[in-house]
Amino acid sequence: MPKILTYIEAISEGLREEMRRDPSVFLLGEDIGAYGGAFKVTKGFIEEFGEKRVIDTVLAEAAIVGAAMGAAIVGMRPVAEMQFADFAANAFNQIVNNVAKFHYRTGVPVPMVLRLPSGGGVHGGPFHSVNPESWFLNVPGLKIVAPSTPADAKGLIKAAIRDPNPVLFLEHKYLYRHVKAEVPDADVIVPIGSADVKRPGTDITVLTYHTGVVWALEAAETLARERIDVEVIDLRSLAPLDTETILASVKKTGKVLILHEATLTGGIGGELAALVAEHAFEHLDAPVRRMASIDTPVPYAPPLEEFFLPNTEKVASALRSLAAY
Repeated sequence: MPKILTYIEAISEGLREEMRRDPSVFLLGEDIGAYGGAFKVTKGFIEEFGEKRVIDTVLAEAAIVGAAMGAAIVGMRPVAEMQFADFAANAFNQIVNNVAKFHYRTGVPVPMVLRLPSGGGVHGGPFHSVNPESWFLNVPGLKIVAPSTPADAKGLIKAAIRDPNPVLFLEHKYLYRHVKAEVPDADVIVPIGSADVKRPGTDITVLTYHTGVVWALEAAETLARERIDVEVIDLRSLAPLDTETILASVKKTGKVLILHEATLTGGIGGELAALVAEHAFEHLDAPVRRMASIDTPVPYAPPLEEFFLPNTEKVASALRSLAAY
């Protein structure tokens, strides 16, 4: 029977199930043991699994990633937490030059997960609110997932742990306790590389993920009352992309809004726009439109952060403009 869980509870449950299922799975990161993690994702884990499988590390992200990689090479399945996604910058060389390329160079797989609590909306300021996906999208060898719902969060963390490749698991901090929904109680895996049609429609496609799914679904309900039928595609997986689902939707509706919380310039929105332009140009009835956060660091002040981020009202306005084109 399904049960109602928050986004953060779903991630925690997925981790716990995989640790019970497979003794090679272990966790490492800053304050994840006795403290239960900065956001309490791993609360109670050390009591159940012990200090050898829930390891409190020093504050050194490069060391955390390096240790996880070494463990993965010899057959373990580590899940490393960065506490905040921003701090992955301190382990950048380990991630992009070692983790991502080791299998290609040696033929030895690196089955590890890097949990990256990301995103704004929680007034964390410029050093605790980054959406880092574009840093890693240009690095072959890494898989990147970004769930928006509790069910997808649980299904994707389980899939990431079982995957033979290194997976960056982007979990959005705002969604942690703001989203609650049904989650299957069974051992359900969400395939990496599979997008999901969160809302079918015929007039406009929204390509999005993470918080963008929340904004898009809310805006779509508003526009439905104006007889504008919006299809919302939740990418879920950013690398690899589900190009088949993306292009099928765009070819059906003829208009597309690409929406993400990460800043605009250099974001995945540009890659998606190029994909649509190259493979679905003849089907377009309007220019491809992008919406993202503005190109500044994330502000501390709540009014400034609100101005910085997309939101439901901004998305609805963009969709009306596309509909009228």
